[in-house]
Amino acid sequence: MWLQPYRCCVIALASLAVVAAMFVCGLDAAHGQDGEAAAVKGKVKGNDGSAYNPLAIDGVVEPRVIDLVCHDAKRDRDVPLQIYLPAIVDPAPVILFSHGLGGSPEAYTYLGQYWSMRGYVVVMLQHPGSDVNVWKGKRLLEMKRAINAAANYKNFMFRVHDVQAVLDQLERWQNDPAHELHQRLDLQNVGMAGHSFGAMTTQAVSGQTFPGRGQALTDARIDAAIPMSPSPPKSRASAAAAFADVVIPWLCMTGTRDVASIGHTTVDDRLAVYHALPTHQSEVSGMSGASKTSKASGVSGEPGAANHYELLLHDGEHLAFTDRQIRAHESPRHPNHHRAILATSTAFWDAYLRNDQAAKQWLQQAGPSPSVDDVLETQDRWQFK
Repeated sequence: MWLQPYRCCVIALASLAVVAAMFVCGLDAAHGQDGEAAAVKGKVKGNDGSAYNPLAIDGVVEPRVIDLVCHDAKRDRDVPLQIYLPAIVDPAPVILFSHGLGGSPEAYTYLGQYWSMRGYVVVMLQHPGSDVNVWKGKRLLEMKRAINAAANYKNFMFRVHDVQAVLDQLERWQNDPAHELHQRLDLQNVGMAGHSFGAMTTQAVSGQTFPGRGQALTDARIDAAIPMSPSPPKSRASAAAAFADVVIPWLCMTGTRDVASIGHTTVDDRLAVYHALPTHQSEVSGMSGASKTSKASGVSGEPGAANHYELLLHDGEHLAFTDRQIRAHESPRHPNHHRAILATSTAFWDAYLRNDQAAKQWLQQAGPSPSVDDVLETQDRWQFK
């Protein structure tokens, strides 16, 4: 089977959901203990030529959250959606988000809320068959079996086709005068993001090449992507083949402790995804963090041609990208992780969904301060190519 090299990676993600009583436990409880603290006072700026700050929100009204269902008639399948609508009434760029195995949109509230406050329509997908309902109400041993059973090729393909069906449905709602999303969506600028199994979903629809299928799963409507905890194929050689032809901008996010206990998915495996992405020959790669090198621009104050990025969070665990509550017996959430995730992801969306050159300068450290360095800690690593 063409997806067989991913089998171990998927099972590994399942295991992470079980160890420490599963990451999805507590998804329905309170969220956002770090997300709100990440924002700072100040105006949202960028394209107007003034100082750019991806963590600036001043007087921005919180988004309206609506629950809708996308019915895919071809598959007779319902895909629940949690949509964050910004207060602005003009059409806004759209970001789709795919949750991890055994999860739900509620695990990523901080992302939906903040991105929407920055002016994006955020569409959180819930994937039946690999969502929270797989394990809910079951005993621990049954949970593990159910999660492992859900980590399969069938559910992977369900997820890929969910993304395509939702984009089709958004187009219909955008053009329906009777629908509340009518003329609210800028579908010419679409981002795709996901965590864990959702990162695999994101990779598939955003340019990954598969043996025997090529880029058949890629959806050309997607303009930029953020895989959080990305997964490569089983071998490094196949990683190069899988990601060498990615065209749209990617921002890969992982952490130095972002490992899986089953399937032998290591941090190096996750880093292999960015490593395999193509390098733009017209510029020099840049890196910041523990070891800093030259900027990625040949002209002072101007960003280079780079459009692939990687954030490596020091001590970042697999659950660093979620919003679930931390329990007393677990390691406390690092106070800067959500801040760094929100800042870099927001700047990335601004740069590639809004064509904001100030945001791109911020990402590539090409202009005067501030830059991405201001939100990272010394041992974090940021690089681009």
